[in-house]
Amino acid sequence: MSRSNRNVDAMRDRIQAVTNMDRNECLDLWRESFASPPAKYLSQPFMQKAIAYELQCRAFKGVPKSTTRALTAIAKGKKAGSAQVRSLTPSMRLLREWNGRTFEVEVTETGFVWRDKNYRSLSAIAREITGTRWSGPRFFGVGTP
Repeated sequence: MSRSNRNVDAMRDRIQAVTNMDRNECLDLWRESFASPPAKYLSQPFMQKAIAYELQCRAFKGVPKSTTRALTAIAKGKKAGSAQVRSLTPSMRLLREWNGRTFEVEVTETGFVWRDKNYRSLSAIAREITGTRWSGPRFFGVGTP
């Protein structure tokens, strides 16, 4: 087995360990990973995903340059349009935190799945989450500028 494959396997094992942690373990690892406590209402699944992402960034030498450019643009007050995803591909997962809860939607060949129910549009899901009319792509941060 090559060194690269061993690294990927080791990372997969570490991420699996993170997904099996309870809330207190996540809080401890968050503080260790980010040198500060998490926001008060972050959900455990959200913390697990953020920690797993941070572990991968450290292990594989950071984030892609395109992501860094987009974040820099946002930090400088420019429109986030350059950071938005232009096309959605099946198996992609969209995360949105709203009123202290994290919502996850899966992109499929025919639309979207949320709470084990199929939807043809993101706007229908955004409407169910918020109770008001929203542009689904804008709500999930995937619309064009």
